[in-house]
Amino acid sequence: MIGDRVAERPKATAIPNLSPEVNTRVAAYRVQRYGVVVDLFTKKSVTRTRRVIEHKFVRVLWDGMKTPSEHAQMRICHESELETIRNEFCSAIGG
Repeated sequence: MIGDRVAERPKATAIPNLSPEVNTRVAAYRVQRYGVVVDLFTKKSVTRTRRVIEHKFVRVLWDGMKTPSEHAQMRICHESELETIRNEFCSAIGG
């Protein structure tokens, strides 16, 4: 809902066999983001069989940013649920 505090869901970002220098540069983009939902909307897409599908999206104003960005609703979770989701994610990938 609009006004809710949210976080990005965890995602696998491990890239094997990187040099330590590259790992340091990539680590800067692996930070956990938190923000506030400012809008809910749907986007329509057409399948090859000409069926119309609606996808749910949210606009989130991330902490420290000036403009909101669009994200698929399934990539976002409530801030309070993040720790549980992170534990389930780590267990699923063997972490």
